[in-house]
Amino acid sequence: MGLFGAIFGGGTKLQPTSVRTVEQFRAEVLGSELPVIVDVWSDTCPPCRKLWPVMVQIATKYQGRVKVAEINTYAEPALLASLGVMATPTVIIFDQGEEYGRTTGFRPPSWFEEMIEAEFPEEG
Repeated sequence: MGLFGAIFGGGTKLQPTSVRTVEQFRAEVLGSELPVIVDVWSDTCPPCRKLWPVMVQIATKYQGRVKVAEINTYAEPALLASLGVMATPTVIIFDQGEEYGRTTGFRPPSWFEEMIEAEFPEEG
């Protein structure tokens, strides 16, 4: 990355995968070989906007180890109903096509890093 990149945060940032339909959800989340962190968010939610750069940071840092996906509340109603989300932001973790856990509200990068290191350690 070099000194300039280290100072100014340069480098390519990986954006979370956008999921809008049940079909996309099945393919991108349930069919993923990697664990998937799904961020369900709303445009009008301040904590959601605060969480977005965290999701980009986690997607970038853990590329190839976990996948990050995002679902806006404008997604297909059947998809949102199937997830049973009652508030935003809600983060749902899936592993091998099954829900592994969920949390509601803003979480800092350290929360995700600790969770990933504990639950999905790097294979040696």
